[in-house]
Amino acid sequence: MAEGSGGESSWMSKMKKGGISFVTSLKEGWRYAKATLTGKVKKLTAKNEKEASEADLQAAKMQVEAADEAENQKKQLQM
Repeated sequence: MAEGSGGESSWMSKMKKGGISFVTSLKEGWRYAKATLTGKVKKLTAKNEKEASEADLQAAKMQVEAADEAENQKKQLQM
């Protein structure tokens, strides 16, 4: 019966990692969409070209941060 417990434990561990990875991907997608939407709104409400380009840069920065954070979390799962 101990073998069955070990197999279930391994299976549960894989399911847990898979679930955490899935949630991490959802969070990344949400942050990416949020960054894109925030950038578009700021660009539309910009009063001049400088504010519009700053909005683009901020959106790009937020997107990169979302991807980096998700990648770091997924790397921690693999350890």
